[in-house]
Order: sequence, then structure tokens, then C-alpha cells
Amino acid sequence: MTVARAHLVDPAVTRWYHCITRCVRRAFLLGEGTNDRKLWIETRLRELAEIFSVAVGGFSVLDNHLHVLLRLDPDVAQAWSDEEVVRRWGRLFPPRDKNRQPLDVSNEWVQARLNDAPWVARARLRLQSLSWFMKCLKEPLARLANHEDQTRGAFFEGRFKSIAILDDEALLATCAYIDLNPVAAGIAHVPEASAHTSIKERVDHVEGARADRGSQSRSHGQRSGIGRGGGPGGTALALSHRGSPSARFGPRGHG
Repeated sequence: MTVARAHLVDPAVTRWYHCITRCVRRAFLLGEGTNDRKLWIETRLRELAEIFSVAVGGFSVLDNHLHVLLRLDPDVAQAWSDEEVVRRWGRLFPPRDKNRQPLDVSNEWVQARLNDAPWVARARLRLQSLSWFMKCLKEPLARLANHEDQTRGAFFEGRFKSIAILDDEALLATCAYIDLNPVAAGIAHVPEASAHTSIKERVDHVEGARADRGSQSRSHGQRSGIGRGGGPGGTALALSHRGSPSARFGPRGHG
């Protein structure tokens, strides 16, 4: 029996969720196409993490499925002004002309939305929603792939699976599982060699930061530090650069 997502996801219980979604019939659709669909997902995750109050803690994109570790930050969304909510929503779903072509988010469009308080309230809730985050990740790719393949129908296999992560031990185990998934599948010999994964991105960032520090040290004496990213672990655990890598489980937190 299908359980409503509202009964499966509760930030008061835990902020962390491991989401898994598979291609229809588990076909290797993410590895096909003239466009790099895996790179598209990686880029889209960064975009969504900048728009939603949902942080990306890890990801692994394989040929027929993907894993995403997400942290819900509803307090962040509640602190946004109404105008910020509208403009963030406009980045996701910009206004369109009569030919369905996207238009710039004008001040007039923003003001019209601001005059509709119930609409702003709904948009604020959706911008902190796990379901809407995954919807905005999956639907555009499905349309893009179907257009590219000149076909119709489902691209992903039903609903995505979400697993609540309830403590630090489970969080660490999930991070390891996601990072090691390409190795277990035989795609890479070591995690840092696996393309389209957060572990490779973190390793690449640390190596780049180390090179930057060496260059700065030679050029500026005592000057040092990470030249890019969110903090001492590379891009930080969350790609949105919105917090420390420590976990927070529910309102009281254990991390």
C-alpha cells in the first residue's frame, strides 16, 4: 500500500533523507543520449540547492538510478522575505509568453505575486519540500530525454524512495553507501575516480584548495585558505554551502 509522502517525511523527526530514484524498467537511460544526462543532474542539483531550503549532502549518479542525500532546512525558508520567495519561485518556474517561451522575472510579475498572499504561502512551503525538490529534479530531465529520444511515457520508475536518517551512525553509513555505490557496481576502482559523485567533487575540491594554498603561500607569504567552496571539507557537506557538515536531527538536534 502506497503511503503519502507527508507521512514519511517530517523535519521534526529528522532533517536528513536518502532519496533513490530509478529509470523505468531499470534501463540504462541516464547513460544514453547525445547530451550528458548525468552531468545535467549534477548541475541541476546545484541549481536546486541554491533555490530551495534543501541542502544536498551527497549524490551518486549511475546509468539506471541515482542516490541523493538531502537535508531539509525549513527554518531557512521561514526567514525569507515574501519577495525572496517569489523571486526564487520565478527561477524555478519563470513567467512565459503565449508561445510558452520563458520570460524574464519582471518587477511587475513579482508585485502581482506579492499581492496574492495565499500563493506566496504555498510557494514558501513548496520551496522547503522534499517532494517538490525531487519533482524539479526529475521532471525536466524526463521531458528533455523524451524529446531527445523522440518518445513518450515515463522516464523514471514510479515515485522516488525516501529513507529517513535518524542518527549520526545512520548518516555516516548512508554517506559511505552513496560514495561507494559506483565501486560496488564495478564502475570505478576507488571512490575518488567515480564520475558524477559527491565524493569525487569533494576530493577534487580539496586537491584544488591544496594547490591554491601552495600557490598563495609562495606568492603572498603567510596568506592561506581555501580559495573556493564552503569550508574545510571541500564544497562542504552541503553543496548549497548553507551549514556545517554536522547533522541535525529534529528540532533539538544531536549533532
